[in-house]
Amino acid sequence: MTKNPPLIIAACLSLLASLLHLVCIWGGPDWYLVMGAGQAMADMAAAGDLYPTLVTSFIAVMLAIWGVYALSGAGIIIPLPFLKTALILITSIYLLRGIAGLFAPFVSTSAAIQKNPTTFWLVSSLICCVYGACYLLGTIRLWGENTHP
Repeated sequence: MTKNPPLIIAACLSLLASLLHLVCIWGGPDWYLVMGAGQAMADMAAAGDLYPTLVTSFIAVMLAIWGVYALSGAGIIIPLPFLKTALILITSIYLLRGIAGLFAPFVSTSAAIQKNPTTFWLVSSLICCVYGACYLLGTIRLWGENTHP
């Protein structure tokens, strides 16, 4: 089986995002603000509340798992269970978040959306779209291979 460059890139991107989430926990309230988590998360972290750490840890673990699935699909590590299904779900989540986030700050009056600046939504959404595009291209390539589960 040949390697799958789009999924290798996708893996690196997801693993980088996971690492950045862990750095955010380590960096404390200022890092939560810099990374766009919002003032409420920064305030909770400053107060010693476990909620920001738990939420950010969960996201970091999920992103790491997604990176491992991309490595599996790329042929770098052993095939994981439900590989194609997982890659389709991961691709969908990244692309839905990316596309929705490009429109959300302009069409939603929700406090959860409006608490972050438009710049945060546009930048983070474009990042999600790039991640999703890498997963999409790699998953399409994987789907065409008959030798990989």
